[in-house]
Amino acid sequence: MQKFIVIVLLILNISGFILVSLDKYKAKNKLWRIPERSFFILSILGGSIGVYTGLILFNHKTRHWYFMIIIPLIILAQIVFIYFLSGK
Repeated sequence: MQKFIVIVLLILNISGFILVSLDKYKAKNKLWRIPERSFFILSILGGSIGVYTGLILFNHKTRHWYFMIIIPLIILAQIVFIYFLSGK
């Protein structure tokens, strides 16, 4: 079960990173954009580190305070959740 969770989280984080890079490409080329709520939903589901890494690496949406505050808060909440779930 633990291996399954790790694989799912890895897939979610890679997907989040790719989603940010795709949206950055679309922004540069004035194409249809990915809705912002998609980034938050994917982050809440477990892809927050991938989304945040993509935001920083591609310098995408870094002027939006809600991305720079809420995504790290989601990461922090997930760390706390995992800590308490592990029983330490």
